[in-house]
Amino acid sequence: MSNSSSLNEFLLLAFADTRELQLLHFSLFLGIYLAALLGNGLIITAVACDHRLHTPMYFFLLNLSLLDLGTISLTVPKSMVNSLWDTRAISYLGCAAQVFFFFFLFSAEFYLLTVMAYDRYVAICRPLHYGTIMGSRACVKMAAAAWTSGFLNAVLHTANTFTIPLCQGNVVEQFFCEIPQILKLSCSDAYLREVGLSAVSLFLGFVCFVFIVLSYVQIFTVVLRMPSEQGRHKAFSMCLPHLAVVSLFISTVMFAYLKPPSLSSPALDLLLSVLYSLVPPTLNPLLYSMRNKELKDALKKLVQWSPMNGHSNMSNSSSLNEFLLLTFADTQELQLLHFSLFLGIHLVALMGNGLIITAVACDHRLHTPISPPPEPILTPQDDMNRDRANDVLKVAGSQAWRLLQ
Repeated sequence: MSNSSSLNEFLLLAFADTRELQLLHFSLFLGIYLAALLGNGLIITAVACDHRLHTPMYFFLLNLSLLDLGTISLTVPKSMVNSLWDTRAISYLGCAAQVFFFFFLFSAEFYLLTVMAYDRYVAICRPLHYGTIMGSRACVKMAAAAWTSGFLNAVLHTANTFTIPLCQGNVVEQFFCEIPQILKLSCSDAYLREVGLSAVSLFLGFVCFVFIVLSYVQIFTVVLRMPSEQGRHKAFSMCLPHLAVVSLFISTVMFAYLKPPSLSSPALDLLLSVLYSLVPPTLNPLLYSMRNKELKDALKKLVQWSPMNGHSNMSNSSSLNEFLLLTFADTQELQLLHFSLFLGIHLVALMGNGLIITAVACDHRLHTPISPPPEPILTPQDDMNRDRANDVLKVAGSQAWRLLQ
């Protein structure tokens, strides 16, 4: 291809070649995607519905969950569809949109994690000024700055990448479109412009990384000086989830993009892309809810079901307006265990029956009432034996007819 104008689609990297492995990949990604949707959806609902969580920390956490949902929804559904339909194609505009939104959401998430580090710094190191510094307007401006910075970053990189002439084919060695893989298809030195922009973005990312590190150095210095063990425990419960999320995000991205060229291989690149694009959005809700008592209480309140007590006896059925069903457990812990168990069973049933419905609907070979039995394979000896048996039956039949006469 002479230039990118003649391209109308790209071919993404396939996870598997056989139908069985493609369906396994589809099932695995479906489970991961449902887990990410459930976890981030629960956090968004809990923060939005519980007035006790209407604080700066949970406002930023809500934004983080929105970004995680957007990030994983950009890559996983398309990969699942490709495996289900046994295809690798993505349109030129679809690839450009995927690059833009992935870079937008990914950059905004890193900037938001930097803002969240500043929020933790102010809450612990300057608690008396927290209400003044982290007011509602300030929080909205900080979140808007993170989203806007990610948007502008994505516009610059996407526009620059897709104006570079491409003549090295249309095969992208990744399961989604990303800038480094697109640049490998360029045929001129024009990609150096994108290298320059990437260097600027890396510098900004390094500044944010240094800011996060310095913030946590100050935070741990103050926390370790606290005389109260309860105060230290509360401070750690506020900071450790964010620190775990930041570490997971930065470590996977740095190892993916800054590893030595000698370690580069298609299989390793694919594994690393799965790590930094799927693992953080899926694990972030778990990391934030493990040590956060307020969030755990809000989530328990969200999924808790408590029947109304103290109902008076009804004289007849005409005054009934509800029934009370049998509960599986009385304690909150067992109720949550029952919820988790039934949720897992429900998801397995949905996935299993959904796979059968989709397979039958999509594969024309299965458009039959039931699979026909296989045709028997007869040898020449079988034909001779069948003829002899027919002759014997004919003789026996004629003799029986004579006896009857």
